[in-house]
Parts: sequence; structure tokens; C-alpha cells
Amino acid sequence: MAENLLIAEGGKEEKYALLYKQIASLTEGESDQIANMANVAAMIHATFGFWWTGFYRVMGEVLVLGPFQGPLACSRIKYGRGVCGTAWKEQTTQVVPDVELFPGHIACSSLSRSEIVVPVWHGNEIVAVLDIDSEELATFDEVDKVWLEKIVALL
Repeated sequence: MAENLLIAEGGKEEKYALLYKQIASLTEGESDQIANMANVAAMIHATFGFWWTGFYRVMGEVLVLGPFQGPLACSRIKYGRGVCGTAWKEQTTQVVPDVELFPGHIACSSLSRSEIVVPVWHGNEIVAVLDIDSEELATFDEVDKVWLEKIVALL
């Protein structure tokens, strides 16, 4: 099925709408969280060509690197540290137009310029975060926030 996925043409909204349908279809009936995270990261990355797309999983008091697409990444992030740790602590999506201006930003790559981090909920607790980095400033906006929150809700 994955080889038949279409990359949406058109604007960001249209791409997300198609991507959401594809992810819903692919994850339906698949109970393995790692398999779903791997496919979701790959699909988002292929659709938008972001610098880095992946998940960090909550393991005790740290976030541990999960499935991702892109260059080398930090393996562990402490609670409340950086954009990922902040999203986990504050339990909200973080949209960062310029990572250089984010207090305590963790620079896994100096090429990352903007970032969005979306908490992944299971019931009333956060079990992971979706982290996406761009090489461009101000890549992410309300459209990304809304659609990525819908996408991670499928997990």
C-alpha cells in the first residue's frame, strides 16, 4: 500500500487533507505504535520535504528518540528542555518560527531554523511528541498545527 501513496499537489491545506486520509487508512487496524510512528514520519517527510521529521517517546522522565526521517538526532531530551521537552511539560503544541530565539533550544543540528512539536496523547497522558524541523525560518503556522494535531490523534 505504501508504494501507492500519492504526494498531493497544490497548497499546504490540500497536501495535509490527502495526507490525513492516507495516514488514517494506513494506521487503521495497526496496533503497533512504533510501526505507525515510522510510517507517519516517513509520510510527512516525503510529502513536505522537511529537514527532520520524527518522534520522541516518553520513557520515564526523558524523551527517547523514536522513528524518524532525516539526519542524526539527539537521543534523549529531558523533561522541560528544548522545544520537545517544553511541549511535553506544557502539554501544548509549540510552533517556533526561529529556533535561535527559543530559550533553551537544543541544537541537534545547526541547520535547523524553525520547528514545530506536537504532543501525542494516549488518554490523558502524553506518550510521545512529533518533532519537525525546517531549514527555513517561519516554516510552520496554524495550518501545520491544526493538521498535525489531527494526524497524531490517529496514533
